[in-house]
Amino acid sequence: MRISDLVAQYITQLLDEQDGAAEIKRNEVAQRLGCVPSQINYVITSRFTPEQGYIVESRRGGGGYIRITRIDATRQTMLMHIINSIGKSLDCSTAEVMTANMLARGIIGQNDARLMLAALGERAYADVPQQYRDRLRAAVMKQMLLTVLHR
Repeated sequence: MRISDLVAQYITQLLDEQDGAAEIKRNEVAQRLGCVPSQINYVITSRFTPEQGYIVESRRGGGGYIRITRIDATRQTMLMHIINSIGKSLDCSTAEVMTANMLARGIIGQNDARLMLAALGERAYADVPQQYRDRLRAAVMKQMLLTVLHR
């Protein structure tokens, strides 16, 4: 397992144990998990984003901390938040992370996730010129989520 996966798993476990809100000290977590503090930053900025259902606050300095809060909202609210966060362009890896997060949070089911991953993957856009793929992927993702929202 990669160190970034271990860091994400550790933070998710803290969030589960503390009712969706955890306060961490970057250096302490890095020391505990045997990684550098910048790895903690990377994981937080890539896996604990508003698009994935989290609010992150930080305070710098000797007594600094990073507070991560899981957003608890209705399924419809989360779907609309995700749709609005996509923008005009969506790369394949971000689409995969968003889909996995929606599945993990119960926003979509396993069958929906499989279909979405197939429709958003690079293989589906092999015949589309490179400069148009991410724009098309964003439009497809939004339409799929709107369909899920209205059923």
